[in-house]
Parts: sequence; structure tokens; C-alpha cells
Amino acid sequence: MTAKRENIIPGTLNVLILKALSWGPLHGYAISKWIRRTTEEELRVEEGVLYPALHRLERDRLLESEWGINDTGRRAKFYSLTDRGRRMLDAEVARWKRSSEAVSRVVNAREA
Repeated sequence: MTAKRENIIPGTLNVLILKALSWGPLHGYAISKWIRRTTEEELRVEEGVLYPALHRLERDRLLESEWGINDTGRRAKFYSLTDRGRRMLDAEVARWKRSSEAVSRVVNAREA
């Protein structure tokens, strides 16, 4: 499945990006690759969706960025979580867990 704005649960892309950055700074391609690998190829976040989301998260002060050199020697913009971004990630992960547990209870219900 290709991740597009219309087929991602609202707020999910933000959580995926913030979680990818929770271990340290990454450039956009590495974020996309981490999401693809971690979801076992179920989600592919294309550039046309990823970069606007990164810019929005940076504008909202959840991320900060700086230029650096990637593993192939190319100049790349590396994103990292701000303290505000880490707090947002913690809150969103807790909300996501509650919601997914609730949906699981419905999906696994035996009768009405």
C-alpha cells in the first residue's frame, strides 16, 4: 500500500515520522525506508506525502533540521525531534494504543 493522504488514518503519518526520529536524526529517505522496513513493506510513504509532512512538523516546532552528509556522501537535511515533538510522540503513542485496543475489542467480539 502506498501511503497517501486519503488512505492513511488521520494523524498516523505524524506518529510514524516522529517514531522514526525517536532514536536520532534521519534524513527524509531514511525515514521513508525505516517506515517501509518496520511495517514489512505494508506502508510506503512517498516523497509527495513525506516532505510536506516533515515541513509541517518542523513549522509546528515538533522537529528541527540541519544540513549534513548522508551515508552516500550527499548533502541532506537531517530531521530530529524537539522536546515538544517528543512530548507529542508520547501522547500520540498512548492515544494510538488506546484506540487500537478498542478496535481490537470490537473486531474480536463474539456477539453484539
